[in-house]
Amino acid sequence: MSRPLSIAIDGPASSGKGTVARKVAHALDLAYVDTGAMYRSVGLRALRAGLSTSDGPAVGALAAALVFRFTWNGALLRVEVDGEDLTTAIRTEEAGRAASDVAVLAPVRAALLDLQRAQAAAGAVMDGRDIGTVVLPNADLKVYLDASPEVRAQRRRDELASRGDHRTVESVLADILARDAQDSGRTHAPLRAAHDAVRIDSTHRAPDDVVAEILRQVDKIRASDPLTA
Repeated sequence: MSRPLSIAIDGPASSGKGTVARKVAHALDLAYVDTGAMYRSVGLRALRAGLSTSDGPAVGALAAALVFRFTWNGALLRVEVDGEDLTTAIRTEEAGRAASDVAVLAPVRAALLDLQRAQAAAGAVMDGRDIGTVVLPNADLKVYLDASPEVRAQRRRDELASRGDHRTVESVLADILARDAQDSGRTHAPLRAAHDAVRIDSTHRAPDDVVAEILRQVDKIRASDPLTA
């Protein structure tokens, strides 16, 4: 009897981990769990509720009450929270900054931890900033995906421009560096590579090339553990 495969993909903002994780999940017919979308949803809901994104108890209580649902619409992952489609709303820079703010709060991380683990129990590809270190420390494969800040800023600027949000690369780079500092410097579950993670630099690599490397790693795991689904 086979057991489900779990893959953790961590990395800083705009390193390409979301794109890569979705492609890997499709290739392996596994569920994909976007933890970043969860934190963005919590941040957005906190802003809407007029809560301070530094108020741990209040935002933690809000996070614990949310009901998430991820569904695929073609290649697009739709994010529903309490029945509301937040797929587009959570992709703004405001939601991104709020996500980084609430992600440092221990009550918020605790509220989402069990939910994230439950979603991965049946096999999943999960990306975020603490998946291999905290959420799924026993994942079959851990990947740390990185890229230069300048390349990440260009990717993010292009993504924003495609949605009509035009800004300079310099301003996006400043936001990227600020989020890096906050994510890696937070007390609870900081951004870092797991000691046994496969490190991949995507600065000069296409997403499909990174996906192919990860699938090769999965083949090695399956060769050594035939029970892996």
